Amino acid sequence: MSKKSLKIFLVEDDLSFGSVLKSYLEINDYAVDLVDDGKYAVDQFRKGVYDICILDVMLPHVDGFTIAGEIRSINSVIPIIFLTAKKLKEDVLKGYGLGADDYITKPFDTDILLCKIRAIVARRDVQDGSKDIYEIGKFIFNARLRTLTIDSTERKLSPKEGQLLEMLAMSPNSLVNREAALKKIWGSDDYFTARSMDVYVTKLRKYLSDDPGINLKNIHGTGFQLVIEDVS
Repeated sequence: MSKKSLKIFLVEDDLSFGSVLKSYLEINDYAVDLVDDGKYAVDQFRKGVYDICILDVMLPHVDGFTIAGEIRSINSVIPIIFLTAKKLKEDVLKGYGLGADDYITKPFDTDILLCKIRAIVARRDVQDGSKDIYEIGKFIFNARLRTLTIDSTERKLSPKEGQLLEMLAMSPNSLVNREAALKKIWGSDDYFTARSMDVYVTKLRKYLSDDPGINLKNIHGTGFQLVIEDVS
């Protein structure tokens, strides 16, 4: 993964420290969204597409552990790093129990945090097999920039369009389970999110129609299949 494409979700109530940390990460070519109040964190997380979360534990209104639990229900695989002044063994164990990838106590060296971020992301990329560029028939799909290009025509996809197309592109000609896609991208598989996903599938089908060799099939009651045929 390109470091420049990495987007970090940072929750820190100390605006002075949070702003400095945000600037430091941006200087190192990361994109950062900073939230300074726990009660807004989950709603903000739902609006974006992030590669890693950095959460302070001691926050106003909603603590970092609670936020992490809700984020895990939305995205079960996104890496989470806790930042905290708490050094008690029970707190550290609680953090790891929630699926944290690392737990860093304040004060800390920002260079060490940077190294930990790089190591976590590199390990995740090896595990999930994700990549930046996908060839989909005559299209080139850049998953990080969310661009879909055919010939000289480029289309910018929305975050959810990009996530859904990447799931399909990772398993061409194979079934992508409907429930799994809903839980990973929308965070739940209820009636309303299912209808929303159907709208996005229709949009992707329209975008891909410029290549007659691509067929985005709806496998009734089960999921979707991105069929790519060689029509050359």
